[in-house]
Amino acid sequence: MTQHLRVGVVGAGRVGAVLAARLRSAGHEIVAAAGESDASTQRIAALLPGVPTEKPSVVARACDVLLLTVPDDMLANVVHVLSASGALRAGQYVVHTSGRHGLDVLAPAAELGARVVAMHPAMTFTGTEIDLDRLTGCYFGLTAGPAEREFAAGLVADLGGRPLWVPEESRTLYHAALAHGANHLVTLVTEAMEMLTAAGADDPAGTLRPLLGAALDNALAQGDAALTGPIVRGDVNTVAAHLEEIAANAPHTMPSYVALGRATLSRAVTDGRLVPIRALRINQLLEEALAESAVRPVYLRDVRDARDGR
Repeated sequence: MTQHLRVGVVGAGRVGAVLAARLRSAGHEIVAAAGESDASTQRIAALLPGVPTEKPSVVARACDVLLLTVPDDMLANVVHVLSASGALRAGQYVVHTSGRHGLDVLAPAAELGARVVAMHPAMTFTGTEIDLDRLTGCYFGLTAGPAEREFAAGLVADLGGRPLWVPEESRTLYHAALAHGANHLVTLVTEAMEMLTAAGADDPAGTLRPLLGAALDNALAQGDAALTGPIVRGDVNTVAAHLEEIAANAPHTMPSYVALGRATLSRAVTDGRLVPIRALRINQLLEEALAESAVRPVYLRDVRDARDGR
């Protein structure tokens, strides 16, 4: 994109501050940013030195391109308030970074004549300068009208990314895929490290790193063909031993182990690598282990206690 943009950011969280910093490095002007928390203020100071911190309505009025990088559940209200307050105007670009939402959530802005775009980076963010290089080659889930497609693609190019055009009706499924793959991966890896620690590993992260790196590369390249392990091999006794040890030493991981075990079992049967009779026996073991485990009510109680500050 060759034109000089005057960009404002509402929601200087991990995503907003980083995107703004990358656009700044591409030659665009960041006129103002809005962020109420101490963490947001620190990010603005670190990644956007010299950029004033203002109220959202002030930011919106000052820019030609407004980045709305607020949490999904807040987005509709932010758009409504800014539209109702007169902070948005015809011809202004209003771009949100929500994965779940498309253009519908920006309808109040569009009714004012604003040009609306949904632009979600398929990336996890730390909110630090580390993220700036990670944006290179990153896909952005884009949804835009015909008149805004060229602008949206140019904005992604300036961020160092690549466009992935997502239909309005597919935004939630697109986002669910990313959350399932990335967010649940963090949970899975963390539980695996906890189990290794219980088994006496001094460096659980170092133990898992080469294995997980190879597994991820293989899965991305080969899909189901990359599946290995006792379930795919039909090693009933090994699965039974796993379940016994998990129940005794890491019971909080039982629900996820069983859920992922069932999913793996189904895929192994579908592609013909596991005979049904062994699959039935393994599934029975998984069901029995989950039924016998007392972890679910304990886990939910712990969640309630954490919520209530106990």
